[in-house]
Amino acid sequence: MTGERRDRDSAGRARSARPRDGLGRPLAYGAEGVARQPEGVVRSAGETVREAQRLLDAGMPFHAHEVFEDAWKSGPEAERALWRGMAQLAVGLTHAARGNVTGGARLLLRGAAVLDASPDRTPHGLDLAGLTSWARELAARLHDGRAVDAAREAPRLTRGDRRPGGRERRRPE
Repeated sequence: MTGERRDRDSAGRARSARPRDGLGRPLAYGAEGVARQPEGVVRSAGETVREAQRLLDAGMPFHAHEVFEDAWKSGPEAERALWRGMAQLAVGLTHAARGNVTGGARLLLRGAAVLDASPDRTPHGLDLAGLTSWARELAARLHDGRAVDAAREAPRLTRGDRRPGGRERRRPE
């Protein structure tokens, strides 16, 4: 590494400037990538849930994980486990979609265990029972070794009219 320059952000922290795809994988320098989530954004819980759902629906669970990570790091101490568990679900889906089904299943199950420990089953409107069920079902299906489609498998974060797999039914417009 002698003589190599590392990419740094404006605060001087190491941060790769390589563009990334929708699942957060690094691409070659100069390639067209997906805009990164800004780090350290302080959002309300409702804003966190809405932004994460938008990203999950777009097939970008890695980016949703970063939104949950911001909430985990900037939110009240009493909610850190909740947001950490949500981040683990999102990164578990990320790994599964990237083809790392073993790591994906582990993270999905770890996140589900964290959320199961929450005494409030619907904090900020989140459907923890539905999310833990979704995570365990997806983890169980990963045994065949095939990557999953992140957008198709994305869970609904809040309660609503659900179909199997945790997704909300789309009503005709």
